[in-house]
Amino acid sequence: MKKKEEVSKKTQEKRKKRKKELDVTLLTPEQQAFLEREEKVNKINDKLNGPVLGITYLFAFLIIGMMAYILHFMIVEKDQVIANAANSRLDKYAANVIRGDIVSSDGKVLATNKEGKRYYPYDSLFAHAVGYSKYTKAGIELVGNYYLSDSNANVLERFVNTLREEKNEGDTVVTTLDYELQKTAYDALGNADGAVVVMEPDTGKILAMVSKPDFNPNNIDTVWEEANKEGSNSSVLLNRASQGLYPPGSTFKVLTTLSYMRQNPLKYKKYTYDCSLEEEIFNGVSVHCYNHKTHGEQDLAAALANSCNQAYADIGIDLDVDKWRDVLEKFLFNKSLPYTDASATSRFYLDGDSDKGYIPQTAFGQGDTLITPLHNAMITATIANGGLMMRPYMIDSIENYKGTRIKKFSPSSYDTLMMAKEVEVLTSYMQQVVTEGTAAAYFSGVSYDVAGKTGTAEYSGGEHDYSWFVGFSSVENPEVVVSVLVEESDVNGIKATSVARKIFDQYYN
Repeated sequence: MKKKEEVSKKTQEKRKKRKKELDVTLLTPEQQAFLEREEKVNKINDKLNGPVLGITYLFAFLIIGMMAYILHFMIVEKDQVIANAANSRLDKYAANVIRGDIVSSDGKVLATNKEGKRYYPYDSLFAHAVGYSKYTKAGIELVGNYYLSDSNANVLERFVNTLREEKNEGDTVVTTLDYELQKTAYDALGNADGAVVVMEPDTGKILAMVSKPDFNPNNIDTVWEEANKEGSNSSVLLNRASQGLYPPGSTFKVLTTLSYMRQNPLKYKKYTYDCSLEEEIFNGVSVHCYNHKTHGEQDLAAALANSCNQAYADIGIDLDVDKWRDVLEKFLFNKSLPYTDASATSRFYLDGDSDKGYIPQTAFGQGDTLITPLHNAMITATIANGGLMMRPYMIDSIENYKGTRIKKFSPSSYDTLMMAKEVEVLTSYMQQVVTEGTAAAYFSGVSYDVAGKTGTAEYSGGEHDYSWFVGFSSVENPEVVVSVLVEESDVNGIKATSVARKIFDQYYN
């Protein structure tokens, strides 16, 4: 049957070919020439039409794509772009609106208007977190500028105000800041310069942000003039929490530990070091532990708990520096933080081509490495949150001036940076810091459990100390992260761990 069908098809093709030949023979020479010319023209047109069709399809695709982007912008991105703090047209946008209030999560009014001026009821308590609304703007006054300059008052009310040529009441920015935690952190720092960041590890909400020296935003005209006059070295407007760069001291040992674990997955549990000399030489560099203390035989957990510099110098010279750098850059060293307000970029300079003499001190947080207190809080929060880093934020929601919610901001994750086993090991090591290591004396008798790391970083040629503490509480189900940096702790006598203890106590009060 199949052979018959094939024969039939061949017969039909022969007949068609024969018919075509007969048709051609019946044409006059003029007709045949005409048909040949037409066939050539058609072939040329086919070649020309190909690119034209391609360009047509391309333009159609671009138009459809542009329309899709416009729709996406109008629905998804419009508010974000308009609300961008760099949008210089916002002040014109706000011409018909009375600037809205800024309030804490527990209902305290942090910024409002009084007698035609911006007024801050708590003076310097929230200075850097809330910021100021004149000049370049700063803090929430800058980040929330669009919302504070917008009005979602009743439509009829706005219509009547427009007819009367009166301004509408601006919207209220509800922050994530907790008044009691902010006040506790502020008071605990006392007269010392430094910074505190308190945040929720599983949401990224910033509960407190303190920076000293501070200023009274009610006197911003005078403060601005003093800070910007020729020859001034004032840094009161600098938010040390997010913009201050400091050597991380021994808090950096947490990331050095993680790097060592990753490069030595079968070896790190067996690591030991004999810290028996007051000074030891590593790569030609003399290294001693704090106050020239010796710690004896140390495994990796004990080395972190006791903050043994010599052990970490020994660990550092065993690391592949490029792989070490990769870990740190995944944790956002040398990169911008996913944070809406101004923040400085933490720095790590070493790579595989660097002088080996820089490695020992870098491994325990000295050298040229720099970090912000906010970044240190984010790293600690990542451990507390099972390896998932959250984007920190300080604006919880937007309400109109009568208290009706207009917009709610939700937590947003950045990336998963650690495996569960790594989190488990580092958490246990950091608990040992608090239970029997360098932070044990500060947390004796507390009703809650804490995992953390202390740090002391020398500066000014070793004449002064920065004091650090980073940690989180309720280790099985972490609730709050604290990052504290105290400048000149050797002079003012205030230790970061003591400040952190007061904040944790207030949280669980």
